[in-house]
Amino acid sequence: MTTGPAIDLNCDLGEGVGDDAALMPLITSASIACGAHAGDEATMRATVRLALRHGVAIGAHPGFADREFFGRRELNLPPGGIVALVRDQVEALRAIAREEGAAVTYVKPHGALYNLAARDATVAAAIGEAVAGLGGGLCLYGLAGSTSLAAGRARGLKVAAEVFADRTYQADGSLTPRSRVDALLKSATVAADQVVRMIRARRVSATDGTDVMIAVDTVCLHGDGADAVAFASGLRATLDREAIAVRALIGFR
Repeated sequence: MTTGPAIDLNCDLGEGVGDDAALMPLITSASIACGAHAGDEATMRATVRLALRHGVAIGAHPGFADREFFGRRELNLPPGGIVALVRDQVEALRAIAREEGAAVTYVKPHGALYNLAARDATVAAAIGEAVAGLGGGLCLYGLAGSTSLAAGRARGLKVAAEVFADRTYQADGSLTPRSRVDALLKSATVAADQVVRMIRARRVSATDGTDVMIAVDTVCLHGDGADAVAFASGLRATLDREAIAVRALIGFR
């Protein structure tokens, strides 16, 4: 008997925005803020416990220590500073996870740090160094086709190509900048159709009409939108109808 496609659904949680309790049953991996751009020890612990309750994989979501801009402003840090930034945040979440009887299985940078790593080889290498140095077989999540994943592979890391349910794409496979009016998909139906096509055909339509090939291991759902829960519910329903299994990467890699 042949098996159909499977996908991981990850969501950024523990950031003090959105409805984590309602989102957690709909996802398979939780990217938990580690106290820099958002969150603290209490929110990390609460989110880890919530993930354990629902059998959801736990990932670290380190970002720039810039709460004023929610980690979405690019900061100029030397490579050593980025290594320390990522390492310290992952270790903080790891310590809490261990106390709760859980384990951190992946690292996904947040916001501006994520976007920088996608295109800047120096930043990507620093993140790869940090994750590799932490050991434990951590997987690195990064933008599909980006410098971030190449740097992770160069360090011998497991990597996961991430795509976005609610974002549009450019002809080079990059995300449309948020400064543009067409950066986000407003229709949940259109977004779900895009996700299904990325999973089944490994292609996505860019804003200029170009058909772009794209790898996909995990789909990001943003947890801070006003309709995040309805959006996630709709996507899960679509995946069920399309006979696309939803499970954490650790289950099928």
